[in-house]
Amino acid sequence: MTRSFSFAPTAVAVVALTLSAAAWAKVPAGEADRLGKDLTCVGAEKAANKDGTIPDYSGKWLGTPAGIQYKPNEGMHPVDPYKDDKPLFTITAQNLGQYESKLSDGQKAMFKKFPQTFRIPVYPGRRDFRYPDFVCQHSKTNALNAEISDGGLGIAKGVKGGVVFPIPKTGDELLMNHTFPYRAFEDVITRDAGNVLSNGTVSWGRQYNRSAGQNNNPRVAGQPLEGIQANNIGFTLLPEREKGGMTLSQEPINFAKAKRLAWSYDPGTRRVRQLPEFGFDQPLGGTGGKMTIDSDRLFNGSPERYTWKLIGKQEMYIPANTYKLHANTVKYADLVKPGHANPDYMRYELRRVWVLEGTLKEGFRHLYGKRVLHIDEDTWQAVMSDYYDARGQLWQWGVLNYYYAFDMSAWQAGTSFYHDLNSGGYVAYNLFQGREKGPILNTGMLKPEIFTPEALRGQAN
Repeated sequence: MTRSFSFAPTAVAVVALTLSAAAWAKVPAGEADRLGKDLTCVGAEKAANKDGTIPDYSGKWLGTPAGIQYKPNEGMHPVDPYKDDKPLFTITAQNLGQYESKLSDGQKAMFKKFPQTFRIPVYPGRRDFRYPDFVCQHSKTNALNAEISDGGLGIAKGVKGGVVFPIPKTGDELLMNHTFPYRAFEDVITRDAGNVLSNGTVSWGRQYNRSAGQNNNPRVAGQPLEGIQANNIGFTLLPEREKGGMTLSQEPINFAKAKRLAWSYDPGTRRVRQLPEFGFDQPLGGTGGKMTIDSDRLFNGSPERYTWKLIGKQEMYIPANTYKLHANTVKYADLVKPGHANPDYMRYELRRVWVLEGTLKEGFRHLYGKRVLHIDEDTWQAVMSDYYDARGQLWQWGVLNYYYAFDMSAWQAGTSFYHDLNSGGYVAYNLFQGREKGPILNTGMLKPEIFTPEALRGQAN
């Protein structure tokens, strides 16, 4: 679901996969039987890597771990079950050569751009959380039945409530896993965003956001994966000149059968109008061109403008278990620094990552000629993306910090950072550390009737 603000080398060791040019449809029963055995129930490798720097999957915790004081569904900020962990080591520009085979092009570019200040603190790997049993059940059903349809724009024979392709064979399948992970079916939050210029000046925006992705509601688990993927309403609170503006969007599951629809409310005229187009490379307001609408969550929306290639799997240092970053004790002034976020609040782990490359199709237009997504095998969600311009030059690096939300027993998208590698500026997006509440998840309070153009004006009042 997209959420819009309206305010102002060392050779990489990638395990190559041999792929057919044709789209694969489901996997044989014998291969699907690996789920819950040598693979987790959603398709990650259970075993540690050969040198033990990636641990075995334990999956010992479902929901709130024992000993953690947490009230679910009330907007509590994340509580860190690994608060006593210390970094094993820190990657710097000075020791980069030892680790660059496990870094993305964007990460390496950040060390080149900010050699004195950019650091990657590496913590012990932790793989202790698991999905609910029904997610496992429906992921197995999907492995046996789901197929890519409509030229990569839809899914046939898939069901809600599980990973769509837990054993992906193609780029299209891998992208669908990122697009349709099991995540919150309701998300209510007041959040901040800072557009940070190269000189450290910050322009702030704030939005009250309500999102409903009912295909993840346990009550519909097992039903056909069709219809509406998500509804979203964003209400602008800052800057003052745009206060009161709203945007409503509706996201389909199959982009061959429907398109993303969006409406805006203008408080000056009190009029609601449908937006002729909402998505792709339209700039996200207030980000200074550092984000497009389809770069929220690193990629969202219709996949139609790109050819998606599954490159393979790679061990990489990526953000994981990022509780420290999202604590309510974190002050924006301490976190949002010139050039990049304060590394003291970041947590990286060595993890297995799927690498997905999207190349702009001939005859299509987009600011990004190529985008490379790095997708965590345990969560099926993209955690980093390298963005290239039309000339093939690396332009931007995006990084998204996930944590396991006890409220919903799944991974929640937290604060993200989008860096312009040319200017040295960046956007700190989806900040809630300084707000009274964090994300309020899965209360069951959002009614479908609020997500209509007719309801926008009334909500503004």
